[in-house]
Amino acid sequence: MKKEDVVGGMLAYIAHLREVGRYSTAKSYLDALRSFKCFCGMEEIPYAYIDKERLLLYQAWLSKRGCMRNTVSTYMRRIRHIYNLAVEAGEVSYIPNLFKGVFTGVESKRKKALPLDSLRSLMGTPRVEPEMRRTQLCFCLMFSFSGMAFVDFAHLRKENVKDGVLSYHRQKSGSFIRVEIPADVRLLLDELAVCTDKDSPYLFPFLSGKKTGEAAYAEYNGALLRFNRALRSLAETCGVGEPVTSYTIRHSFATTLKEQDVPIEMISELLGHTSIKTTQIYLKSFSLERLSAVNRACFESVYKPVSEVG
Repeated sequence: MKKEDVVGGMLAYIAHLREVGRYSTAKSYLDALRSFKCFCGMEEIPYAYIDKERLLLYQAWLSKRGCMRNTVSTYMRRIRHIYNLAVEAGEVSYIPNLFKGVFTGVESKRKKALPLDSLRSLMGTPRVEPEMRRTQLCFCLMFSFSGMAFVDFAHLRKENVKDGVLSYHRQKSGSFIRVEIPADVRLLLDELAVCTDKDSPYLFPFLSGKKTGEAAYAEYNGALLRFNRALRSLAETCGVGEPVTSYTIRHSFATTLKEQDVPIEMISELLGHTSIKTTQIYLKSFSLERLSAVNRACFESVYKPVSEVG
């Protein structure tokens, strides 16, 4: 396998990602490679094979196979990155605007935030069975910890809690987050933490702490799948009809703050985002009723009927 072709370059980069522990990113590159190889019908794909026409054909092929726009974008961006690395290495000549005709952006999906009554049902339905209670505790804690992502929640260590404050670095961005733990939230934390092995370095019972490398990544993925299944069961028990996943908690936290007129800059900081644009993707649009009320109030503050003038 030549490193001087798309396949060799992609595999070399995937190996690098695995070496530095970026297993999720490595998987997305591998998915893109498998897809592009299937489209090309070739085991070795020279860089010269990538041209504007072929990229457009690949995009159409992906769409015909039912790929969502964001999946198409991910695959295109992975191929573009490998192509750019090859240009930097002098393995291929640079072609301006090669990827200009294909979609490499991010399409905002249907927002995942839940309405207030559904949130209250999920967090407050009493007398659920023990395993479901643990899921309910996770939901409450992740929401109270500024809409914490599950990857951060699962990796919290016991030393992250000190003097009534939770402090940690986000797994995704490295952003440092501090969250004060109110007394009622501390009770929930203690109730869930009891389920964790006393010898485990982790605060909550998702990871063993005994695995490393790709085995640890596989263990985390298994925990995420189980948690999402448990959330679906909790939603069904609580009579919540909307889809509920670990992402729902984060989106719902952000949108609840937005509905309370909290500035987007503060929401962004609470979520640990490095960009306001990322926060905007999380936020559900205001309801038509609320937008209409604001619009009407603005108009009425200025407009006076002719009969009232003079």
